[in-house]
Amino acid sequence: MPKNAHEEAAKHHDNAAKSHRTAAEHHGKGDHEAGKKHSAMAHEHSGKAHEASKEAHQKSQQQK
Repeated sequence: MPKNAHEEAAKHHDNAAKSHRTAAEHHGKGDHEAGKKHSAMAHEHSGKAHEASKEAHQKSQQQK
């Protein structure tokens, strides 16, 4: 489990990247249904990464 907002953001960025790569592999093989599923997962993780990044930035600003 991530210890802080920066680690949480990194976790979601990693998961988004993995889902994007998997979607690309499926699309490359012509398995577009699986590609769409992984693209949707990537989009979800990207949104979570964005929110966690904003939170991490806000917390960093508060600590100054």
